[in-house]
Amino acid sequence: MSATKTHMRREIEEIPEATARLLDGSGAVLTEAGRGIRERDPHFIVTVARGSSDHAATFMKYAVELTAGLAVASVGPSIASIYGAKLRLAGSACLAISQSGKSPDIVAMAQAAKAGGSLTVAITNTADSPLARVSDYAIDILAGPELSVAATKTFVNSAVAGLALMAHSTGDDKLLAALARLPEHFRKAIACDWMAMAGALETPRSLFILGRGPSSAFANEAALKFKETCAMHAEAYSAAEVMHGPLALVGPGFPVLALAARDASEPSVAEAADALAGKGAAVFVTSDKAKSALSLPHVATGHPLTDPLTLIVSFYGFVEAFARHRGLDPDLPPNLRKVTETV
Repeated sequence: MSATKTHMRREIEEIPEATARLLDGSGAVLTEAGRGIRERDPHFIVTVARGSSDHAATFMKYAVELTAGLAVASVGPSIASIYGAKLRLAGSACLAISQSGKSPDIVAMAQAAKAGGSLTVAITNTADSPLARVSDYAIDILAGPELSVAATKTFVNSAVAGLALMAHSTGDDKLLAALARLPEHFRKAIACDWMAMAGALETPRSLFILGRGPSSAFANEAALKFKETCAMHAEAYSAAEVMHGPLALVGPGFPVLALAARDASEPSVAEAADALAGKGAAVFVTSDKAKSALSLPHVATGHPLTDPLTLIVSFYGFVEAFARHRGLDPDLPPNLRKVTETV
């Protein structure tokens, strides 16, 4: 690999600026859309997304259920595009997330949701996209062009936009203040060095990535990025569920990354990390509460919903560096392309 920075590395370093640009440049429409949701007073929320965007939607599921008291369900885009089913969504709000805003199945499901009585909000990095045009509100995440196949700044901005939308709809001033502080926290998160994990990943064929609550969404995102950029298998699990069936795969030296945020789940994630370390696994955890697992540097944000975001930013920095360490180009994963338009 050349000493020149990869697109992925440059885009990771752009995350603080991109987040600040989103909160400033799309602040008005986030406020307006939040007000629209509040006036609709939905009984439930549905999300429509695929891939990394679906991980952002899963994060929003936890955030909304924990703070707004609304149940959130993910709707498969193929329900509309392939099966042509009509859902009764009166009294709901629909959050559709797509970086390109062009995938036909996402657009079709957003249209179907609107026809079924849902208030639709698009979160996209393409202001004049088909998804934006068919939705009641369109949030431009303003991440700027993303050239690396592996999404980083667009994922983070999608998740931040979702949190800001929720904060405006519920009048959560503490969350809005925490979001405003994120650019500085992201700068610190980028500087966290997780290459201490590299040695444990030299020979194994798989990696477990754990989370719980909101951080479980980022465990899924991290596993996807690890597969995309490092040509190695990774699988995400709840820190509670890993102690059941998946435990059969864990033996001496088996690598495990546990993403613990500063929220109510941190003690249980640290406990699971220590239990796996006790079985000989090579366990790394973003917590100081673990006794046997190795603690990785991490950035606390002072808010339980923004804390998981700094963890994925630190992971992005690691996975880009580890891919290059393996002699791979993280910008050009084999068999993949930047935009996938699913029917």
